[in-house]
Amino acid sequence: MTLEAVTSALLLLVAVGFALQMTAVTPLSASTSSQHLENQLQKSSEGVLASTAENGSLQAAVLAWNESEQRFVGADPVGYYRGTPPDNAFGDALRRAYTDRNVAYNVVLHFHTPEGGLDSQVLIDQGDPSDHAVSASWTVPLRDSDTLADGTPLSAAEFYASDIDDDGPMYNMVRVEVVAWRI
Repeated sequence: MTLEAVTSALLLLVAVGFALQMTAVTPLSASTSSQHLENQLQKSSEGVLASTAENGSLQAAVLAWNESEQRFVGADPVGYYRGTPPDNAFGDALRRAYTDRNVAYNVVLHFHTPEGGLDSQVLIDQGDPSDHAVSASWTVPLRDSDTLADGTPLSAAEFYASDIDDDGPMYNMVRVEVVAWRI
């Protein structure tokens, strides 16, 4: 009976080994599927930034600052949008790109300080990114002659970013970063 048990166990082991060799990794397997979705999300994020930069709505979102309340126009009292994007063309583009695809995202604005460092301001916060989050960014140049949503010239406004070029027409460079992940 011991010989039969060993033979049966050996036969079972060979069958499992054969079955594992027959299993193929296809393009839609979990590991490659996840990478494919991340690549699509990366391209989608880059596309949203490029298209909104081209039509001016990205700059308008960066400048949608309410200086008397020291927060973005229509944002929560914390100063930025929590959970939902702003009610503007940039927010609409984000909704179209992500809402129906179960994608969460954060948008952070990075800008230079007069001392030569970098600082940041949250625009949209939808939580903590997953380990598989992707990031895309676009730089928006701001000039002294640009205006906030209420028409206040940037050079005369109390804005989250400072003027880093006192002698020239450049105000600051804002890098808009979108971090997106599947939920």
